[in-house]
Amino acid sequence: MDNGGPGDLLRILRDGRPRTRADLAEITGLGRAAISSRLEALLVLGLVVPVSDAASTGGRPSARLAFNPGARLAAAADVGATHATVALTDLSGRILVETTEPLEISRGPETVLDWLAMTLQGHLQTVKRPATDIVAVGIGLPGPVEHSTGKPTSPPIMPGWDGFDVPAYVRQTFEVPVLVDNDVNIMALGERATRWPNEDNMIFLKVATGIGSGIISGGILQRGAAGVAGDVGHIAVSKAAGIQCRCGKTACLEAIAGTPALAAQLRENGLEATTANDVVSLVRSGDLAAIQAVRQAGRDIGEMLNMCVSLINPSLIVVGGSLAQSGEHLIAGIRETVYARSTPLATQRLNITQSETGPEAGVVGASILAIEHALAPHRLNDLATTPHPGKHQNADPQNAERVAQASRSRLRDAVAS
Repeated sequence: MDNGGPGDLLRILRDGRPRTRADLAEITGLGRAAISSRLEALLVLGLVVPVSDAASTGGRPSARLAFNPGARLAAAADVGATHATVALTDLSGRILVETTEPLEISRGPETVLDWLAMTLQGHLQTVKRPATDIVAVGIGLPGPVEHSTGKPTSPPIMPGWDGFDVPAYVRQTFEVPVLVDNDVNIMALGERATRWPNEDNMIFLKVATGIGSGIISGGILQRGAAGVAGDVGHIAVSKAAGIQCRCGKTACLEAIAGTPALAAQLRENGLEATTANDVVSLVRSGDLAAIQAVRQAGRDIGEMLNMCVSLINPSLIVVGGSLAQSGEHLIAGIRETVYARSTPLATQRLNITQSETGPEAGVVGASILAIEHALAPHRLNDLATTPHPGKHQNADPQNAERVAQASRSRLRDAVAS
């Protein structure tokens, strides 16, 4: 922290624990004057606020300060193959208002993104906040994304989206940074942030229309060279040999374990099954054929995960997506294969479990993606070198409002840089 600025100090306070200036000086090794100067910038921006006084040990009580997640908003969208969820969150990722609607990704980027923008504008009216309070927008899409540009790359189920400049289109409505990633990556971020914050090596597996994974290794989301790390649905498995996949190849895991394949298998047995919800409903009702199909899908997925366990050595595998709602039958099949085929050393501390965040993992992860970008220390540190208009004149209410407006403008400029 010798050269740390306000952003580095905020990173410490973002754990939600109130601290005194003395606490922060002890943690960082900075002097009280340096702590105060850094806190001043955060206080002006509203990102830090005073809270109730700490217990006194004699003399004047020490004032405590804490992160203020309500100072700004993050906008988040989780767009799937057949649905979309849009939300506004505070800077901790807590959902303030949320909408989920059926929406086919195949309708094209303009239609989907126009709906996203319109819904966000409605949410801003609901929470009575201006659009200028949004620091960034995070979006998850159901296909490969070049994260550095936010452009989808040859997405198999997204006609019209290949190479489309999603950030530029969204910025026509919201003049803030727009971060775009694969939907499974943002689900991994959301699950980790809400349920497994101390887990540095995990795989989030989504089993739905498609099968994909988000990989966190060493505490960092792994995207790979072209943004397609974790595209496990097209790994070949033995039981799928000779079966055509929608990607054009054969033997892909998705061709036998994705929900369309399972629904087709159940229809061949005379059952009414078209969607993932149909498959899950049949399993929950105790239908033996559906239970056996889902259990076998788990075994097939486990064959693929066995390779991932050997390559990545995670300590946690979280299974989400629509088919995960079928309960322990899918998880049991996965565990059966992974524990039987992987080495004891790789599995002795391996936990395979169902997603606890559920359908909200994606939209929470999209907000985390936006927040981490906006509150990155180097962006907030830039504010420390910017003179504060009206500094030390906050006693005048009108001047205080001018200072607040100028501060919000500087924050947006720093985030956009």
